[in-house]
Amino acid sequence: MSDDRPDPGYPLDESGTLLGFLEFHRATLLLKTGGLDADQLAATLGPSPVTLGGLLSHLSFVEHWWLHHVLAGREVAEPWASLDWDADPDQDWHLATALTPAQLRASYEAEVARSRATVAAAGSLDELSAVASERTGRHFNLRWILVHLVEEYARHNGHADLVREAVDGATGQ
Repeated sequence: MSDDRPDPGYPLDESGTLLGFLEFHRATLLLKTGGLDADQLAATLGPSPVTLGGLLSHLSFVEHWWLHHVLAGREVAEPWASLDWDADPDQDWHLATALTPAQLRASYEAEVARSRATVAAAGSLDELSAVASERTGRHFNLRWILVHLVEEYARHNGHADLVREAVDGATGQ
């Protein structure tokens, strides 16, 4: 695996730091899932149902949910809008089995591009989300959303490390 991920940079201002680490983790996911066929993207490790394809699909939805829907207040779009979330709350993970590796990657890259544009259009890290938390009723600021995305990617990229090594022996950050 060729590691051409962007360096998060240092020292940067708050926005640059948050976006630098988010871009690093986005690139890490693409690195960990790159060059694999459909069977490899569907491989699991032990009893866990986590797959590399599922990670691509799930993180596509996470990008869509937090930046397109929560921050910007836009309606949830396809393919997410028509999924039966009540029947299967993990639809974002399971959608991967219906897509080719190229479709998974294209969907992920399209969501990331949309997310980048949404963040670029935001006024500041203090910009409040259009959609409030269902749990607290409070609105999130962009800062909180970006930190949450970095946390989400960091956790799932750890999963990707383990699954990728089991699939083809590839190791590294």
